[in-house]
Amino acid sequence: MAQLALKPQDVVVLLKCLLVGQARPSIAQMGLDLGISASEVHAGLRRLRAAGLLGPGGDVHVSATEEFLIHAVKYAFPPQRGELTRGVVTSFAAPPLNSCIAPCTDPPPVWPHPEGHTRGISLVPLYRAVPGAALRDPALHTLLALVDAVRSGRARERRLAEEALRQRLQEVSDARPEPRAARTRR
Repeated sequence: MAQLALKPQDVVVLLKCLLVGQARPSIAQMGLDLGISASEVHAGLRRLRAAGLLGPGGDVHVSATEEFLIHAVKYAFPPQRGELTRGVVTSFAAPPLNSCIAPCTDPPPVWPHPEGHTRGISLVPLYRAVPGAALRDPALHTLLALVDAVRSGRARERRLAEEALRQRLQEVSDARPEPRAARTRR
């Protein structure tokens, strides 16, 4: 049996699972939302379960996800920068970090995309469909930009992105229903 290894698109699937929670759409719908084939979404869910980031029922293991996004993703999927291009802002140039970081004279990081409105230095997205998915889903765009800030930012940008990711993960955790065993009878 071959070792299952996470792929960059699995991070995108994981972030979408965080956003949709228990109301997860079908695999086919997730594929459409993300611009990824249904078979690749299915394989990604399988790899995420094997990695311990998703439970058997598809629930996100928040603490493991936090550890992975903050400490491992920058090593597993290092940033690749390119040339000046038109695209969709990411990392510290996208919300929410763009309101915390003073603008500089350097071009912002962007995912190359023909529908992007910003000229900047290209940052290769985790998966080729990321810019389109981000344009369709602002909440996903925020999470992807935070992950990119962890992957590619300077120390202050990484620290702010880590704090923002922790906050969003805590919100996800707080929004979950209590486990059945913890509920009290009335």
